[in-house]
Amino acid sequence: MRDLKGYVHDGGSGWLRDMVILAFVLGIPFFQFLGGLPLIDPDEGRYAEIPREMVEQGDFVTPTLNYVKYFEKPPLLYWLNAVSLKLSGLTEQAARFPSALCGLLTMLATYIIARRLYGRRTALIAAAILGTAAGFVLQSRIILTDMLLTFCLTAALGAFIIASQREGRRSTAGPWYAFYLFCALAVLAKGLIGIVFPAGIIFFYLLLSGRWKLLGEMRIPTGLTLFLALAAPWFVVVSLRNPEFARFFFIHEHFERFTSTVHGRYQPFWFFLPVLAATLLPWSFFIPGALKRAWRDRHHDDSQAGLYLLIWTVLIFLFFSKSNSKLVPYILPIFPPLAILIANRIDRVLDGQGRELKLASILLGMTLTILGIAALAYARLPELADLLAGVLPRLSDPLHQFINNAPAVTAAGGTFIAALFLIQGIAAMVFAGSNPHRMVVTLCLCSFLLVIFIPRLIMVPIAQAESSRPLALQARSLAGPQTRIVTFGPQQGVSWYTQRRIMVTDKLDELEFGSKQGDQSAWFPDQQALLRMWESDTPVLIILKKGELDRLLPLLHPAPRIMGESGRRRLISNR
Repeated sequence: MRDLKGYVHDGGSGWLRDMVILAFVLGIPFFQFLGGLPLIDPDEGRYAEIPREMVEQGDFVTPTLNYVKYFEKPPLLYWLNAVSLKLSGLTEQAARFPSALCGLLTMLATYIIARRLYGRRTALIAAAILGTAAGFVLQSRIILTDMLLTFCLTAALGAFIIASQREGRRSTAGPWYAFYLFCALAVLAKGLIGIVFPAGIIFFYLLLSGRWKLLGEMRIPTGLTLFLALAAPWFVVVSLRNPEFARFFFIHEHFERFTSTVHGRYQPFWFFLPVLAATLLPWSFFIPGALKRAWRDRHHDDSQAGLYLLIWTVLIFLFFSKSNSKLVPYILPIFPPLAILIANRIDRVLDGQGRELKLASILLGMTLTILGIAALAYARLPELADLLAGVLPRLSDPLHQFINNAPAVTAAGGTFIAALFLIQGIAAMVFAGSNPHRMVVTLCLCSFLLVIFIPRLIMVPIAQAESSRPLALQARSLAGPQTRIVTFGPQQGVSWYTQRRIMVTDKLDELEFGSKQGDQSAWFPDQQALLRMWESDTPVLIILKKGELDRLLPLLHPAPRIMGESGRRRLISNR
């Protein structure tokens, strides 16, 4: 333990050495087993298929999904994925690699920012927090625009606060221009929030800190020129080629998404509170104290870095909480500042500056212990359900229905997860006030093992239940040149695995806009058109859920042949 303390206190050690060690050790859960799971619809199928079509068609300006225009997001993730697919081939690992890399780079950027602001030990703890937070690591292993946005915003906002540390002193222009560069990339990653968030955070920081002189050091004229030179060209070119783009992208995908429930993603204002508590576990229990300390110390910190990180966190959190469109990954950009604030608070406690972690640690320990017991019970869910059904027969059907739909976890896997939770819980309660070093090390090690094994123990059954890969590959092997493959609703993974255009019937969802651009009616049949095609001489393969098949079955003549089953989906044929 003394060697470990000496290592983290060795402020003279090189940054490069730390970052290489962090990348090789904490990088393991970001990349291991990355290609071992099939693509999970809808997000992964979508963000793999769009770049595949870009490569196939040679058009990197107008994104298409299932070969119709798709303007919901800017192209940066598509471009990165297209490069990865071109270099490594059409594999799940190649499709996921850019997102996983962004997760790792976000962790390293967090280390750099924390070290500049607070020192080496805080930086190492902050990196460890991100690298062992299951919610952060698992979301980096999924193809999402949000992880790319998180990296770009972290780099941009980190560059600003690092540059501002040299206010009034001679400084290089590099960090300032890095700020504008990464703001431009953030816009290309997810749209206007790539500049709205940095502008809003900096405005409130200057307002509350009174550091308005920074505006004179920000190289605004040349910085904005760099920003526009990087961010604007694609928007101009895509608008010239597609006049319908501007209205859909800026109005429908920005203002209507925020102010209305048009996307069907409404959740209550408090939605992100439990999401944050779960995805940043076990470190989320230290968030309230870290935020409180940052606000309390705002007048004792010359650079007011804590205030800046606080504003960064609160503004983005409140923005998405107010939005009428909410999804779990939206709050990923607040993970880096929270990791730094929590790490700084832990660092002070490790130096003996108060016993502030005791209450939070005890509550954390109790929660982790309960989770451990729950995981142990879940691993033996069938036996437990039979026991409860024997005592309460009325619960027999609901319990067995729940078991059939719940992700399957082996008894050994559930026991292993339960043991890790219980070890963390007991350590948090035992060492809360007496030995915070051991508590932090235990939390790090057990959480690291969790993020290593969860993809294999938990994500495999979830992916198998939600992925269209088995049936899509079977359809590809059965389909001839004249065969029509049809899905009920968009199943983008089918396009990816079959590498061909798919007919979509029933609800069009995200393909609705593209289906109205030009005459696409042949590729989006209604029920009557589908039935006529089924009865014709055209070979038809349909991938649909069991409930959808049950509703359609009385109308299908000839009776369908069931060619395959996978999870809730079926593959049927009229031949």
